[in-house]
Amino acid sequence: MSFKNTLLLGLTIALILMGCEQGKKNAKESATSEELPVIIPKILVFTKTQGYRHQAIEKGVSTLQDLSKTNSFTIIQTENSEDFNRENLKKYTLVIFLSTTLDVLNELQQQTFTEYINQGGNFMGVHAASDTEYDWPWYGNLVGAYFKSHPEQQQATIEVVDRSHLSTKHLNETWIHFDEWYNFKSINPDINVLMQVDESSYTGGENGERHPIAWYHEYEGGRSFYTGLGHTEEAYDDPDFQQHLLGGIFYCLGRDDSN
Repeated sequence: MSFKNTLLLGLTIALILMGCEQGKKNAKESATSEELPVIIPKILVFTKTQGYRHQAIEKGVSTLQDLSKTNSFTIIQTENSEDFNRENLKKYTLVIFLSTTLDVLNELQQQTFTEYINQGGNFMGVHAASDTEYDWPWYGNLVGAYFKSHPEQQQATIEVVDRSHLSTKHLNETWIHFDEWYNFKSINPDINVLMQVDESSYTGGENGERHPIAWYHEYEGGRSFYTGLGHTEEAYDDPDFQQHLLGGIFYCLGRDDSN
């Protein structure tokens, strides 16, 4: 065999061997990819009420369930405070208090929920979540404030002070909205305010020029997002409010721009 033919044969064999190795690598990567399950985060929506019960709760739950269908998370709703145990809570990436009222957890359940947040669990509060657990200061700081009072439902102007957050970036600088406008007390100074309501645009405001109505912060190991909106059933039909809720969920799940 000539030197030229020998060289060509050697190159051919080398290329075949390289192709085999690449095939093995691709097959291995494909197998590894197939072995990794797609993890869909679970969200626990807690709706227990010991005081006033909002008619919009059921509409709120169904709205969250609808949002989950196209946004890769699962909604599990409960009224049972017994679900606040270690074994159950570890299944969830996020716990949403949807218009809960007054004392909804006993002392052991409070301790378990505190541990959940300390270990990286996340919290989202909607509307009356701030009208909950007044004798548990840790919870008040987690939410960011406690409900104090409210005037009659009416239209008001919301000032969007931070439009970089996932819950607000779809909004203009102002948003005209009809709701029940909470006045707050014991406001946590560490919250990052996203929206405030213009008290000159409605009657009954008591928090002054900077009246927060939605905010977020990190608290003792977890993320917390709160919106004071969501009293009425009609609010949950508003695409802007739906996107506001979805952005809050995404923030709590770590799907913001920094992740």
